[in-house]
Amino acid sequence: MGNDSDHIFNEYKQNYHLLKKKLKWHVSDERVLMMVASFYVIKCKPFNLERFMVISEYIKKNVGMFSSLKSSQRFSTAAILVLQYENPKEKFHEYLEIYEKLVKGGFARGNFTYIAALSLLESTSEEELESAIFRAKEVYKEMKRGHRFLTGQSDYPLAVLLAQLDSPIEVMMSNVDNYYHCLDKSGFRKGNELQFMSHILSLQNEVKPDEIIERCCSLMDEFKQSGRRIKTMYYPAIALLSLLDNHTKEVSNVMNLYDRLNSDKLFRWHKDMNFMLAISFIVKNKVEDASLLSNNLQTTMETILQAQQAAMIAVLASASVVTTTNTN
Repeated sequence: MGNDSDHIFNEYKQNYHLLKKKLKWHVSDERVLMMVASFYVIKCKPFNLERFMVISEYIKKNVGMFSSLKSSQRFSTAAILVLQYENPKEKFHEYLEIYEKLVKGGFARGNFTYIAALSLLESTSEEELESAIFRAKEVYKEMKRGHRFLTGQSDYPLAVLLAQLDSPIEVMMSNVDNYYHCLDKSGFRKGNELQFMSHILSLQNEVKPDEIIERCCSLMDEFKQSGRRIKTMYYPAIALLSLLDNHTKEVSNVMNLYDRLNSDKLFRWHKDMNFMLAISFIVKNKVEDASLLSNNLQTTMETILQAQQAAMIAVLASASVVTTTNTN
């Protein structure tokens, strides 16, 4: 893992350095740039600053004055469009249409609906869009019915991802509820993060629930022994790591990369972000190795990485939408 870890760290640091040099006066939260830099590493694609800036500017000029895409959310959106599509400008207009259809379908305007729209843009054809939005809204209603006070607009992106699963909504929600209560009994703390963790785990069906819960508990113990207490905000990252068969063996790799990020002057003030990104980088490295995973699990883990990214975008977007400088 040593050479892989070096490559990941160096590529990520270079991406971040370029972004910070260009945008340090325009983004109030450095973690936005950390996240954008990480997207390129996770997608295994080289960072092209000029192309990224062109699309960021294009987004800014093509949304209304009060759109959350005027804020730093445009940077994560630009990165995803550039990484996913050859024609990001055209795709951006498709994306705005999907956003409006989500609003028409009952989703509230705002950053979380924009994030949900990105998922639909990638996964749903124009013919399937209306039924996909209807099903996502039904999933959201069931999420709300099961956990009324925990479920809010921040769950929109997950509702869209869950709606893409093939099983009946009642069965999916029953699985989520089972994970939530079993994890609570196993020492995880109730709340938004545990609900999110339960949703992430329910996206997979390769590993039995009892085994996945056992893996999550053993990861908590391993990290504790390595000197990293698991905060509730890390729960989704633990869910991601639990899908690897050799999950506990990866703890030392995660900690090595985490320590390296913490010791670098560019990243040392953002230890929580460093920990979550270290897990994402290590998991993505394993997903790239097809010999380690079945095709189904590989696809599932890609989806869960997407869910993890959506969560980070949502947190940062809601935190910085007011404070970000709107001029470039």
